[in-house]
Amino acid sequence: MIAFIRLIPAALTVMLFALPARAAIDIQTVTSPGGITAWLVQEDNIPFTALEIRFRGGSSLDPQGKDGAVNLMTALIEEGSGDMDAQAFAAARDGLAASFGFSSDIDTVAVSAQFLTENRDQAVALLRQAITTPRFDPDAVERVRGQVLANLRSDEKDPGSIANRLFREQAFAGHPYAMNGDGTPETVPNLTRDDLIAAHQATLTRDRVFVAAAGDISAAELGQLLDDLLGGLPATGPALPGRVDPALTGGVTVQDFPGPQSLVLFGHSGIKRDDPDFFAATILNEILGGSRFSARLMTEVREKRGLTYGIGTSLVGYDNSELVMGQASVANEKVAEAVDVIRAEWARIATEGITEDELAATKTYLTGAYPLRFDGNGPLASIMVNMQLIGLSADYPQTRNDKVNAVTLADVKRVAASLFRAEDLRFVIVGQPTGVQSTD
Repeated sequence: MIAFIRLIPAALTVMLFALPARAAIDIQTVTSPGGITAWLVQEDNIPFTALEIRFRGGSSLDPQGKDGAVNLMTALIEEGSGDMDAQAFAAARDGLAASFGFSSDIDTVAVSAQFLTENRDQAVALLRQAITTPRFDPDAVERVRGQVLANLRSDEKDPGSIANRLFREQAFAGHPYAMNGDGTPETVPNLTRDDLIAAHQATLTRDRVFVAAAGDISAAELGQLLDDLLGGLPATGPALPGRVDPALTGGVTVQDFPGPQSLVLFGHSGIKRDDPDFFAATILNEILGGSRFSARLMTEVREKRGLTYGIGTSLVGYDNSELVMGQASVANEKVAEAVDVIRAEWARIATEGITEDELAATKTYLTGAYPLRFDGNGPLASIMVNMQLIGLSADYPQTRNDKVNAVTLADVKRVAASLFRAEDLRFVIVGQPTGVQSTD
């Protein structure tokens, strides 16, 4: 996976294939007395618990003309709640040695918490206060608004941000995915406190919540915690956005930007996460543009020709759409050659497939490389909540490697021919590439 493609929501692709392959993982499904469901891995050896909560919807629920409302609201949840202003809330949290985090992306609002067993009740009470009764004090709103606007001004000077915006607009025109979840310099200054309250009520609702916990907590304790923490939220929210197929056509878009290098973003429509061929597609992506130096694009574009320092591709999964995407930074005078090589490698894997050796080596990598990197209550809770979001079953840790190993060379060849379509590649290039012009 290529981490610097910022279109990717919540790093779901990483979470999907980074789950520890430990047979010892025992995921319990817990349902609270009030009907809220969560996944739990109980681990009593260390007296703390990691809790991960996701609300489906995210900034895609921003009303038209209110781009950035969910982002600004989420950034303000910890800036005072109940009868506590921002400083009092921070002091109370720190006094409990608790850690809270709030964020949003195009598809979700995320709440992360870690707390000691001895302080669990107090920490949950404080977290409930933050989630249910944020204050949105005027001074906090203006301070955080200023931070958001500063980030937006920085994005206007960042080739990666510009490329992502152009790619979104072409892929998802007319759909909420085309917007910038952080907002725009035009919309953010006009967001009111009422807009933030409306964003809070629309996104933090019980009908679209997913919860996972890992650590020193029992199923009964977690069930009670769920009702205490989330029971006071609205039962339902507004309708979620519908599905959108990327409206990308083959060709090149060039946006002038001064500098010695160009940012090259490329891709086309992808594959659904619940498609039976998804594991074959994952193997193909790893071979073509994955994280290892043996990936074909890294070999052909960097090692053989020295056209870039790094290049990679990803299977990008949203709730309502999918892409295959890649990215590289290339010297202006070498962009044209890099584009030709990328197209050629895209076409080669589609027509020729891969070798038995490549398949075997990639299976070994996918089944064995990640587990030690994702140990610990925090990462495990995050992985479990993302598993729920993308519709995986609780026994996925036990079945995942078998699914990878079941992929055959014939499967890969068939999927390669349909998934990788060089003629459909859309290149968005931000820079001053020599000899490359927009084709539409």
